[in-house]
Amino acid sequence: MQVQTHTDKNISAGAGLPERVTGMVEDVLGHLGERITRVEVHLSDLNSGKGGSDDIRCMMEARLQSHQPVAVTEQAASVQLAIQGAGRKLRKSVESILGRLNDHHKNAPPVD
Repeated sequence: MQVQTHTDKNISAGAGLPERVTGMVEDVLGHLGERITRVEVHLSDLNSGKGGSDDIRCMMEARLQSHQPVAVTEQAASVQLAIQGAGRKLRKSVESILGRLNDHHKNAPPVD
């Protein structure tokens, strides 16, 4: 699973941010790594320098093998909280999709 991190001009990418993001994504989605080819993480500060609560936005998009991409968004007070929240939402969405696909394959009639 490849993880790509993108930030807007208001988020300080700083040393180690991509590695931290990759680690957080792998912690949440690692067990699904065989089914996910890529995760894109987009971080932005909605209020730029003004401050305020819940102004950090994290959009995550997972690219699944043989399936349409799945995207979720989370807003939080910090980059870490936004990534964690989006990661939980993405895990739930991906597991739901994969569960439905598995159920469909189990219920399909046998091929002669």
